[in-house]
This record gives sequence, C-alpha cells and structure tokens, in this order.
Amino acid sequence: MAEKNIKTSDAELKDKLVAINRVTKVTKGGRTFSFSAIVVVGNENGLVGWGLGKANEVTTAISKGVDAAKKNLIKVPVLKGTVPHEQLARFGGAEVFIKPASHGTGVKAGGAMRAVLESVGVTDVLAKSKGSSNPHNLVKATIAALAELRDAHTVADHRGVSLDKVFNG
Repeated sequence: MAEKNIKTSDAELKDKLVAINRVTKVTKGGRTFSFSAIVVVGNENGLVGWGLGKANEVTTAISKGVDAAKKNLIKVPVLKGTVPHEQLARFGGAEVFIKPASHGTGVKAGGAMRAVLESVGVTDVLAKSKGSSNPHNLVKATIAALAELRDAHTVADHRGVSLDKVFNG
C-alpha cells in the first residue's frame, strides 16, 4: 500500500532525469519553445517518487520536476535487493511486468523502468515493458506496480495470521 506524506531529508534523495521534451506553442508572434522534464527521485532504500516539471529553460524544468517528485514519495518493500513477488500494472497504453530475480542477475529493464527500479534500490529484477514506450506512462505504470507490492509481514498483518501460516498454510 502506498503511504503519502513520507518525511525524509532531501540530502539522501538522488534524482534521475528520465526524459526531456521540447514543446512548442505557436502564437501570432511566432513559435515559443519550452521544456518538460520527467524526473524520478529515490533514496535507493525503498523510497521512490516521480515528478513532471515544465519551464522555459531545461534546468528550471528539471528542478521543478525534482520538487514535484519529492511531494509524492511512496514506500516500496525491497527484499534482498529484489521485489517480493511478480507484479503487473498498466497506466495508459503502457503495461509493465516486474519479476523477482536471484542475486547477481542485475536490473534487466530498459529506459524509464530502469531509472525507477534503480532509484528504489532494487539491484536484481527481471522487467518487461509491453505496449506503449512513452516514458511518462512507463514511469507511472512502474510506480503503480511497485506501489502494489506487499511483503510477507504486510500480508500476515492484513490476514490476521502468523508469518508461518502465510508460507505454510
């Protein structure tokens, strides 16, 4: 379950630029160029968030994206450097599938998914992107998949049973 209003110091969050896009507004006076940047921030220890910044300059757009990303952080269970179970999620036309991997496998994911998974602190995972390769939707779908992950302790608490009962019963 995604938790909102997570407090963390800004010093430990690392930001990654996923995509930058130059957009044009055509007016009577000519073309006006501006930039939109999608940014992922994380502490590489189970905390991740994404943000979109728009501005007339690239650096301003990136800093606005980082500020937006810090406002919607989620906590993700990371067990021994991988995800606890398989998860499928969709956002728009993008569909992502993430699967746990054994130690030493590495992050087998491309582009936008890789940035999100590395920011959250996952070191071994198998990931597949299906459908749209739009970076905005891929980031949102990956965050949605990570938000749905639950570890064994959470499942046991939710069911009201012991941890042994989750695995053996």
